[in-house]
Amino acid sequence: MAFQIKDGQRYIPYEERTGNESIVYFTRDISPAGIIKIYERIKSTISGKVALKLHTGEPNGPNFTPAAWVKEFMEKELPDATIIETNTYYQGDRYTTEQHRETLKINGWTDFTTVDITDEEGTTMLPVEGGKWFTEMSVGSHLPNYDSMVVLTHFKGHAKGGFGGSNKNIGIGCADGRIGKGMIHAGHGSDWGVVEEELMEKISESTKATIDYFGKKVTYINVMRNMSVSCDCEGVGAAPVTTPNVGILGSVDILAADQASVDMIAAMAPNFRHDLIERIQTRHGYRQLSYMKELGMGNNRYILIDIDNDDQRIVAADAVKDVVPFVR
Repeated sequence: MAFQIKDGQRYIPYEERTGNESIVYFTRDISPAGIIKIYERIKSTISGKVALKLHTGEPNGPNFTPAAWVKEFMEKELPDATIIETNTYYQGDRYTTEQHRETLKINGWTDFTTVDITDEEGTTMLPVEGGKWFTEMSVGSHLPNYDSMVVLTHFKGHAKGGFGGSNKNIGIGCADGRIGKGMIHAGHGSDWGVVEEELMEKISESTKATIDYFGKKVTYINVMRNMSVSCDCEGVGAAPVTTPNVGILGSVDILAADQASVDMIAAMAPNFRHDLIERIQTRHGYRQLSYMKELGMGNNRYILIDIDNDDQRIVAADAVKDVVPFVR
């Protein structure tokens, strides 16, 4: 298949977007209570055996959503849910299941729960509808054991994807450590594989396989805190945080959740947004958003519901600036 470069370096202003609008909820309360308040608004389709997908971090990583926060959230809202993870493609402290379990212990997850490493006992294939790179994606064999999925994402930068939102959390995080992640990374580029638009498209197709499996029984929360340009997979080696904390967003639309998060970064004053925007642009990360739109995975237009201000509906094209005035 020919590799075609798209304009993944270009941010698409709101006024140039077309199509329907989705609802995105927002709070400035960056805490377990904030996560709970957001989840209360988007939980109506979650039932049965629930998978909680999040990034549990490399050993002693400084930026991932704290285990204590997740514990409080689960005790209040998801007492019977199971955190799910997969092993990594790169060699390190989560490469094998044994190494991964030791890292989970170091980071405090085993103090209150067990984590299902879904590719521990093998893999399974899920279909990819409408993709140009894949017809199916390899995921952990345990993933189909679940009826619903709550995606709790630490929104931040990413060394290869530009940014890591809900799309990356699922697309890389649910693909198994050897076959699925290998499929995503194999292609044009170095030994680590694909670059730029191709990588963004493959991540998004992988995500589509998982969310199509769950249908309407999946929901998305992005925690915009400690947003280094580095992913949590870089652990203690992550670049310093230079982007201010913003808040927590939630939606039943994955594209709307990630687009609103990127829009909030774009709305910041130049000195605050510079590092993260540069990371997104240089990695062609905007292609994640435009390709999700092409695949029919959601809407890049949305109504922002400010739950801190009596559910104020913010609908103007540059309205996200109204909720991040402290960085203007």
